[in-house]
Amino acid sequence: MMNIELTDKEFRRLLDMVYIGNWILNSTREDDRFEDYDLLQEKLFALCTKNGMRSLVQSYMGHYFPSKAYEDGGIHEAIADYEDAVFFDILAEELARRDMTVENLSPDDLSELSLRIDDYLSEFEKNGIDNISIDMQ
Repeated sequence: MMNIELTDKEFRRLLDMVYIGNWILNSTREDDRFEDYDLLQEKLFALCTKNGMRSLVQSYMGHYFPSKAYEDGGIHEAIADYEDAVFFDILAEELARRDMTVENLSPDDLSELSLRIDDYLSEFEKNGIDNISIDMQ
């Protein structure tokens, strides 16, 4: 058994990190979830009732879950910001690699790739995906 001393603020941040991590690992997995992460999240959220954070947790049939108030409190906006950033980073790199038409990039190609990625990221920052078109042939 391990004991960790946390302030209320640190515990609240830990809840956010666990929730975000579990969301990334399990939100798209449907019935094939990593149950051990769900159980750890439940274990930590159950501690809310003992630590003056009852509004962050709800219980159902003996299990503890993040409350609607918790989920509506900005955590999903933080996740969405992360997802947007990752989406644009991946899209920029994929488009830059496509443009270079080189299957195996050499170290000499990396600066060119980086410049192309930066150009795409600048475009996405200005216009999002508004200027993207797909030619369906």
